[in-house]
Amino acid sequence: MSVPLLKIGVVLSTMAMITNWMSQTLPSLVGLNTTRLTAATGGTLDRSTGVLPTNPEESWQVYSSAQDSEGRCICTVVAPQQTMCSRDARTKQLRQLLEKVQNMSQSIEVLDRRTQRDLQYVEKMENQMRGLESKFKQVEESHKQHLARQFKAIKAKMEELRPLIPVLEEYKADAKLVLQFKEEVQNLTSVLNELQEEIGAYDYEELQNRVSNLEERLRACMQKLACGKLTGISDPITVKTSGSRFGSWMTDPLAPEGENKVWYMDSYHNNRFVREYKSMADFMNTDNFTSHRLPHPWSGTGQVVYNGSIYFNKYQSHIIIRFDLKTETILKTRSLDYAGYNNMYHYAWGGHSDIDLMVDENGLWAVYATNQNAGNIVISKLDPNTLQSLQTWNTSYPKRSAGEAFIICGTLYVTNGYSGGTKVHYAYQTNASTYEYIDIPFQNKYSHISMLDYNPKDRALYAWNNGHQILYNVTLFHVIRSDEL
Repeated sequence: MSVPLLKIGVVLSTMAMITNWMSQTLPSLVGLNTTRLTAATGGTLDRSTGVLPTNPEESWQVYSSAQDSEGRCICTVVAPQQTMCSRDARTKQLRQLLEKVQNMSQSIEVLDRRTQRDLQYVEKMENQMRGLESKFKQVEESHKQHLARQFKAIKAKMEELRPLIPVLEEYKADAKLVLQFKEEVQNLTSVLNELQEEIGAYDYEELQNRVSNLEERLRACMQKLACGKLTGISDPITVKTSGSRFGSWMTDPLAPEGENKVWYMDSYHNNRFVREYKSMADFMNTDNFTSHRLPHPWSGTGQVVYNGSIYFNKYQSHIIIRFDLKTETILKTRSLDYAGYNNMYHYAWGGHSDIDLMVDENGLWAVYATNQNAGNIVISKLDPNTLQSLQTWNTSYPKRSAGEAFIICGTLYVTNGYSGGTKVHYAYQTNASTYEYIDIPFQNKYSHISMLDYNPKDRALYAWNNGHQILYNVTLFHVIRSDEL
């Protein structure tokens, strides 16, 4: 924009110089270069003041000279009489001067047209520059909005990834533990090899027999252990991370020796597919499983596998179904009288958890609530074959206030919540029909427990914690039965 303006300045300066030159030079070119003229009365006047020539017949006389409003030179002359010779030298000079003036006028007009064109070009460029400036502002605002959206998307992604941090930390801890085990096994193998070399083959067989004898004695002692009272729960062990926020997983406490299948049921309603893993190792390390399709969708997360059958609550009903996993047929169906269902009396976390089936050392149980017991927890001992209720206990604990519950040795234990800080704080003993408030810390590692069941074979708690499959070891106060009693 500065170049066209410079052109305009040059043109205007040139025009002023030409005008000034004409006002000073024109009189001298026609022979009138005196600074003052003699008037008819014998006086003198300035060149800018009009006078009549002394003798109009003799020659051309300048009457006046001035500049107009646009800076152009204007001269008023008195021509000689017609009898004057047209070949007069001054006439010729004047004619040449007029031609020059006409030429310069034409040049000035050309310059003026160019100046007008340049001015239009400058105005056009100015409009374009303003348009570009507006577009640049729009682009800048759009870029800022785009960056804000990208930042928001990245922030949302980070929020999604944040819960994985403790999982990764757990894996790191597990890796360190595995390395420690590996080192210990290597050290033990080395020691055993040294012992074998020292004591010889015969002594080694004797040592093996002593170990077998000790193992038998320990098994016999374990069989004498009576049911105990819960006194502690270990820190959680993360077995796997999979599935949705809600679900259940379990093993069969009456499975044959050497069989350790894992059963996996994702979600709490409108699902009927059960996964079967051949072993705990397969469940932890692979995704190889067999799928079983139940005849009806289940409700809640209170399913159990017991003696080769899966027991579950049929969706939107108080019906309990026993389904054989080998033949994939229904073995028994029975209604649980007066039990609330369809989110009437669920645990505090919801999820259609009205009816919770459990297994302990004494067999199969059902935990639910009824209108007759004002929504408080009811415990029923069930026949695993007929599903008939053998005995029922009414507690005074409101089921909707319970986080989760499990049974060990005929005692129902209830947690005070399902998220955040959690503890076991209520126990109901069915053998004495009494209850007490207790305080056993319980680490809720992933902040949302939707399933918690006891396995009497493993003497461990199985939990589903916000998409993580967890194990807890329990500490029980045992009483050893005497053979003399």
